[in-house]
Amino acid sequence: MSTNTFLQIYYFMSLTRAIEDRTRTLFLQGRIMGGVYTAQGHEATTVGAAMTLRDGDCIVPQHRDLGMHLVRGTSPRAVMCQWLARGNSPTLGRDGQIHIGDMHHGIVPMISLLGESLPVACGIALTMKRLKRTNVVLASCGDGATNTGPFHEAMNFASVQKFPLVLVIENNGYAYSTPTHQQFAIQNLSERAHAYGIPGENVDGNDVLAVMEAVARAVEHARSGKGPTIVECKTFRVRGHSEADKADYVPQEVRMEWLAKDPIKRFEHYLMQQGVLTASTKAEIETKIKAIVDDAVHFAENSPAPDVATVADYIFAPDGPIAIIGEPEAHNPRYVNALDTRTGQPFSTVSKAEEALGRR
Repeated sequence: MSTNTFLQIYYFMSLTRAIEDRTRTLFLQGRIMGGVYTAQGHEATTVGAAMTLRDGDCIVPQHRDLGMHLVRGTSPRAVMCQWLARGNSPTLGRDGQIHIGDMHHGIVPMISLLGESLPVACGIALTMKRLKRTNVVLASCGDGATNTGPFHEAMNFASVQKFPLVLVIENNGYAYSTPTHQQFAIQNLSERAHAYGIPGENVDGNDVLAVMEAVARAVEHARSGKGPTIVECKTFRVRGHSEADKADYVPQEVRMEWLAKDPIKRFEHYLMQQGVLTASTKAEIETKIKAIVDDAVHFAENSPAPDVATVADYIFAPDGPIAIIGEPEAHNPRYVNALDTRTGQPFSTVSKAEEALGRR
């Protein structure tokens, strides 16, 4: 792995946390309406998994997968416009949560009922297979979602049909407030893969390189036509289910144990040992990230409120076929790009600082 790739991974992990830290501050200041869900502690899992993909692949993320969004190309400006429910946000101000997607970047919007997105992932994987593509679909869910009907139905369907699907279970120890030992009689949720006749693997979800290795194996398995894999990443949700949840049901010793395994600090220590990350490089990255987050907040705060005259727009999908990534009609606006039709111009939330970094 090149030095640039190592630093890119570190950048996306750090950017994910910085955006969510600022989002939490905005929430506490009363500038964000509704719930705020963060992924502190999940950064190695979300960024590591997404880094294994290539152009044309799709992700079907959940509410703690901001890292996946950023790796795949979602702009911090778009994220902040979404949280502040601005009229130029991905949902045009109709939602203040990270229920966003962009098929240009292969990002499918999440469904709030976790587990319900997995049948959708199967549909996308079926399309990939029917079009004889070598692309894969990376979907995620939490430990609690693996006890839902859609999870079992989706995994059984995917295994029988040998869909190019990789499922990442983000096992953070709690389904809201219910600990895993009260949910399951098995030690590893990846063992459930055997019931579907597919590979299953569990990995340290706070070790970004271990996550990348495991997910890369699963992606190659799917890409070669061998079907789906379940990868269980064991991690920890440092904050509550949402910012309204104090998470006082988590024993303090458990919290301290996981805080000592902070994924960003672990990777930072590794990079410094390898001579990849220096004090000056770290300072440069931190400065760049602060500038990008400040810019995103400023951009969102100065963006327009939703136009009430458009309240009935986009309730129904536009006429015509839905664009699939790589197809001739893929330039047609969908999801975040629906705004293009209204303005007559491509809407870009990418700042100059981000343009310099490049996109995946």
